[in-house]
Amino acid sequence: MKVQADIFIIIFLTILLGGIMIFLTGKINKAEPLEKPKGILVPVLIGIEKLHHDVAQNVGEKNAQIFTPYILTISVYIFISNIISLFGISSPTANWSVTLTLAIITWTITQIASFKYSGVKNWFHSFLEPIPILLPINILGKFSSIISMSLRLFGNILCGSIIMSLVYAGAQGLSNLLAGLLGASGSVFNFMAPIIAPVLHAYFDVFAGFIQTLVFVTLTMVFVGVEVPDELK
Repeated sequence: MKVQADIFIIIFLTILLGGIMIFLTGKINKAEPLEKPKGILVPVLIGIEKLHHDVAQNVGEKNAQIFTPYILTISVYIFISNIISLFGISSPTANWSVTLTLAIITWTITQIASFKYSGVKNWFHSFLEPIPILLPINILGKFSSIISMSLRLFGNILCGSIIMSLVYAGAQGLSNLLAGLLGASGSVFNFMAPIIAPVLHAYFDVFAGFIQTLVFVTLTMVFVGVEVPDELK
């Protein structure tokens, strides 16, 4: 059975991010709580505090202690996966199996929250609301978020990768054309790519990568938050 090349990138990225998180966790644990944080801990703690606040707004302060670690993990993983193509490495999130797995995990956590706060009986009964004849539609609706979340992230990142490949191909053709006007023949160094590509990388990799991370994470918080009763928030 042939193994996808992306699997090695996924393993490498997982090990790298896991090591960085362990390192940062150690620094946080060793930091004096009464002293002002320094160095890399400043942006890290600000980011965690902001994310915890956003999660708490959707699921409540008590539940935020449970869900923030997952939200933080997928935020970092998806964003780094989205922008890693800046270093000439294919983005794991341009592989549907990766985004589908992330969407299934989010869906599973949402259903667990539904079981916990509404009960298994009410969960099954929701398929018959408001009338039993809507059972097929309710089943599709219950599982549709898996497809929509995974395809939205996958499609946008893959689209950006394809466009940038076309940009580099076009820049190569333009380089050959300009070099040909100066008397050169054949394929030459793609000297137009460093002029054209950076601005487009800033949009398709950094900006779009951040937006798609924000969309996935926000939907995760909203889906879980819907299952938490207002009195528990």
